Amino acid sequence: MITLSVNGQDVSYDGDPTLSLLWFLRDELGYTGTKFGCGEALCGACTVHLNGEAVRSCAVQMGDAAGKKVVTIEGLDPHGDHPVQRAWRALNVPQCGFCQAGQIMQAAALLHATPNPTTEQIHQAMSGNICRCGCYQRIEEAVRLAATGV
Repeated sequence: MITLSVNGQDVSYDGDPTLSLLWFLRDELGYTGTKFGCGEALCGACTVHLNGEAVRSCAVQMGDAAGKKVVTIEGLDPHGDHPVQRAWRALNVPQCGFCQAGQIMQAAALLHATPNPTTEQIHQAMSGNICRCGCYQRIEEAVRLAATGV
């Protein structure tokens, strides 16, 4: 039996320990904000926080998530009012929206670790998250705005 905390709730899983955290979150728990993009941990659409760090949930096996704390986009703020989410809305960042949950989760982890990041730190932290629509300038602006507490 694997137990972990997801968005502040203790949950159990009694299945294949090699199942990816992504599919557990989506199929077993219904947290569909975490998107399947590439399945190879290259695009960032499936980014969640695992013990406070941004990780690609498609590359984390359930056995490796045992005993840990997971936060998805649904658990970042119960009202969608995290500073990163407010900045995203204020600057109309999303175009298609597919990558945005992963982008927001990556940005939130960056700002938690580095409250006032430099341009280089933003570029470095966000570089693994692909935006199919090319909204990178708005994403960078939103990270900067979120750093101010919006």
